[in-house]
Amino acid sequence: MNNQDQFKFSTGVIGYPILFILIIWIVFWFEVRFGFDFTFIGIYPRTLMGLRGVIFSPFIHGDIEHLYHNTIPLFVLSVALFYFYRAIAWKVIFYGILLSGLLTWGIGRPAYHIGASGLIYVLMSFTLFKGIFAKHFRLIALSLLIVFLYGSMIWYVFPVKSEISWEGHLSGLLVGLFFAIIFRSSIAKPKKYAWEHEDYNEDDDPFLKHFDADGNFIENIDNSLELEEEQPKRKSITIRYHFKNKKND
Repeated sequence: MNNQDQFKFSTGVIGYPILFILIIWIVFWFEVRFGFDFTFIGIYPRTLMGLRGVIFSPFIHGDIEHLYHNTIPLFVLSVALFYFYRAIAWKVIFYGILLSGLLTWGIGRPAYHIGASGLIYVLMSFTLFKGIFAKHFRLIALSLLIVFLYGSMIWYVFPVKSEISWEGHLSGLLVGLFFAIIFRSSIAKPKKYAWEHEDYNEDDDPFLKHFDADGNFIENIDNSLELEEEQPKRKSITIRYHFKNKKND
């Protein structure tokens, strides 16, 4: 996949993130409207019933503040994912939810872990490290933007607040880093110029033929050579004028 095909806007770039966010808002509205509480289907570590939260927990939020704080980064990061990494976007999301959830289930405290923050950390970690590993200027710029916008998120992979699932954050960070390492195909490669290839030969480079041995630029070198070959050499003609003084009458 070339760079032009890789970085191409489509309706899915915006549509899929909006659809996902719309689903989690509808779930929250349903809980509030009909008095349900879906926390019990979140991730509860090291229990068989808690495994169902691996799939359902990203769609469940404790309150409006929790939902609001997850909505904006989830939208921004998922849009960036579908635009810059469209070919593997669904893999990152699906396996990101699955693996980060399983890791949270394995290392988490005995409590219900809910919210899309685990997936957010997967997306943040993946876009940050993949841009650095890919060495493509656009992806590196994206990584720097992620650092600027969400660099402070790194602190929440540590137990700084008891009510925050730092285990889910840490799991997402590790899974995103893992994806950045293993997902190599369908990633835009930095453009290589002719002289950067191993089989490059200076004698075959048409551009260098426009320079003489002293480094002076020769314009239209092929035309000038053809003209010199086609035009025969002309003999020089010398014309001499003789002046004679007119005698006075």
